Amino acid sequence: MEKVGGEGQITMKKNSQRAHRVGDQIQRELAELLRLHVKDPRIGMVTITAVEMSPDLSHAKIFFSHLAGAEQKDAAVEALQHTAGYLRTELAHRLKLYTVPQLHFVYDDSIESGLRMSKLIDDAIADDGKHPS
Repeated sequence: MEKVGGEGQITMKKNSQRAHRVGDQIQRELAELLRLHVKDPRIGMVTITAVEMSPDLSHAKIFFSHLAGAEQKDAAVEALQHTAGYLRTELAHRLKLYTVPQLHFVYDDSIESGLRMSKLIDDAIADDGKHPS
């Protein structure tokens, strides 16, 4: 889908509504599949935080966080990639798509980064309060 930008330029629309809807649907279905049907202990308690779809819907980048944190991220990514075939098969049964996208799992450390930043801000405010102006 194209749109005309400033000065008559034609640009590609970054994320189509269809890609966004498909990503949201994949996120919901994967969350349920992982919670109810995948029993690999290396995966453990994961949360699907976001899904980014390629413009042609052939690839999905699945962002997840893990209850065990970053220490277990490599094992979790490996286990998720190992179950990707099963997950794609299950998605094919649940979604009305011509083809189910390839799944690529990426650990999402944004929550941990946010907590780290929040702690730094709190420490800076506390330290600032100790010094009279």
